[in-house]
Amino acid sequence: MRNCSLCWLPARLRPSCQSLWISLVPILRCAVAVGMSVAIVFGASPATADELTPAMQKWGDQYSEKILPIVKSRCIECHNAEKSEGDFDLSKYPDGGSAARAGDMWERVARRIRQNEMPPQGSPGLNDPQKGAFNQWLDSRPEQQLCKNLATDETQAWYRGHVMSRRLTRTEYRHAVRDVLGIELRESDLPPSDGAGGEGFDTVGDSLFTSPIHLEAYLMAADRAIEAALPTSEEGLNASAVAARRRLLAVLPKSIDSGSALEEEAAAKENLQTFGKRAWRRPMAGDELERLMVIFHKARQRHGEFIAALREPMKAMLVSPHFLFVVESEPAAGGVQRISPHQLATRLSLLVWSSVPDDELLELADRGEIYDDNVLRAQVRRMLADPKSRALGENFGLQWLGLKEFGNGPQPDAAVFPEYNAQLVAAMREEAIRTVAGVFQNDAPLTQLVDADYVYANAELAKFYGLKNVEDATWKQVKLENKTRGGVLTMASVLTTTSYPRRTSPVLRGRWVLEEVLGSRVPPPPPNVPALEEEHGDEKLTTLRQRLEAHRKNPECASCHNRMDPLGFGLENFDGIGRWRDSDNGQPIDSAGQLPSGDSFSGPAELKTVLLKRSEEFQKHFVRKLLGFALGRELNKFDSCVVDQCLKRLKETDLRAAVLIEEIALSYPFQYRYFKSDK
Repeated sequence: MRNCSLCWLPARLRPSCQSLWISLVPILRCAVAVGMSVAIVFGASPATADELTPAMQKWGDQYSEKILPIVKSRCIECHNAEKSEGDFDLSKYPDGGSAARAGDMWERVARRIRQNEMPPQGSPGLNDPQKGAFNQWLDSRPEQQLCKNLATDETQAWYRGHVMSRRLTRTEYRHAVRDVLGIELRESDLPPSDGAGGEGFDTVGDSLFTSPIHLEAYLMAADRAIEAALPTSEEGLNASAVAARRRLLAVLPKSIDSGSALEEEAAAKENLQTFGKRAWRRPMAGDELERLMVIFHKARQRHGEFIAALREPMKAMLVSPHFLFVVESEPAAGGVQRISPHQLATRLSLLVWSSVPDDELLELADRGEIYDDNVLRAQVRRMLADPKSRALGENFGLQWLGLKEFGNGPQPDAAVFPEYNAQLVAAMREEAIRTVAGVFQNDAPLTQLVDADYVYANAELAKFYGLKNVEDATWKQVKLENKTRGGVLTMASVLTTTSYPRRTSPVLRGRWVLEEVLGSRVPPPPPNVPALEEEHGDEKLTTLRQRLEAHRKNPECASCHNRMDPLGFGLENFDGIGRWRDSDNGQPIDSAGQLPSGDSFSGPAELKTVLLKRSEEFQKHFVRKLLGFALGRELNKFDSCVVDQCLKRLKETDLRAAVLIEEIALSYPFQYRYFKSDK
């Protein structure tokens, strides 16, 4: 015990720990002797009792080849049979088999290495290649029990940190104000758009900075929203405004202007407690309520009117961090802990609604019933049936598809595409939202996102697509006569985004299919590659396809373009804004393609059939994206268990999409998080 660098006990407990060990030495010696006798009698040997699986045997071989030399050169001097510092005798592991059987012991060693506690100061340290080799070996260990683990600064050297207590995103803020106040904020009232991080979503805490512009927007929005939602009287209000006002006022004093101070005090407290629970997603503490009452009393003296005074603490609540931030308080002890019931309700509502919990979720959190698996599953189904689940398409869906800023960036050339206007853009965007949200709301097979026999359309989009029997602005699911449309690949928004301003791009479209649908990574092009027009401007090459085929003759380009271009050719029947066409530059469209796998197709319908053969790739990629969105961070090896469980449940339920929300909500990383200790 003279070197306690490996002891995780607090310093105040170490004397007791040492006394306990001293008293146990005779007992332990006896136990060891008995164990040795049993081994001799029955012929058991700890080093050879368990047969290793092929995967574990391979892992052990890697130890012998790469790790054992490091142990011998840097560790064995202090951690051997005679000098087992920190209770680690690494001389017990002279080969791959013994090392593989040690199992979790290596995690304890790795923890000390990653915290720079091993080797100790004054001893030759591990260089970066040695640390890298050690960590890589540990991370590749097969048969790990990862379902009940989270990555922490200790267990994963490359882990970027715990989930941060982040602020609401722009979309979440807009929805939260709507659901708390019944007021839709104007575009000009909203804070700036947010950048993406993690798995490509704006729900990642370390990408959600808060600027002075944000604070100014929050102050102005709170002032306008409260004034609009809580007018002094109901005179002149429409039915929805009256309903919103009455929801905000839990109780009023018997006479608003002439009621007693005692009546007003009680009424103000009840109103603030009710409103505060909705806005802050939890019951208010007594001292929080008293501070808000101070604001009320001062405003009452200044305004001379009850409701006008009540607005002031309500505005304060809307600019409080308790409303603006997803606050998950950090316990002093730190470590991996389950989040509170109200925090779980908030995580769930942000996932499905991109908003705050409703009264039913908060009541379940009050009683702790939200922890019950069956209750949580039922709530997921209830929430998906609510129109607010449209947010799954608006927030998750648009970001997954790369359409978050659709309509705000570079536009198609008006001279080439004069039909492209603001109304059409809005319809294209709405189709994408409804397509993704509808799969969850209707509990449809996930593969309908790739190939469906319907589209969502209103009259504007139906005319653009050449569909019949859609004659007004009402959105509806329209059955298709053929499969040239249906699914995300053939949506006009996607096809426009993956085109240039004046023409289509099979390369961009093929890359989009590979990355966003199948989850394959496409490396950036080599430096100094000329534009297609510059490289192949020969007048004899009249079609884009001919120019791309010439481009692929370059060996540097062929490896990637052989994967991307054929997929893009399958979508060439759609022009630069997603409209069907049969010719390009006076030449018939050739939409045939052949993949390196040998699969061939012609046109979007056959392309989707080929992609469905790779359905497992799509499912895994989609699950990873959805989980990254839900957790608000980059995924790591500890999340693989959740991905596997989601895929298993998909298979068991004929790919029904709603089970993904259930499994994510029930998962360990969704209900637990790692808190840094303040010690």
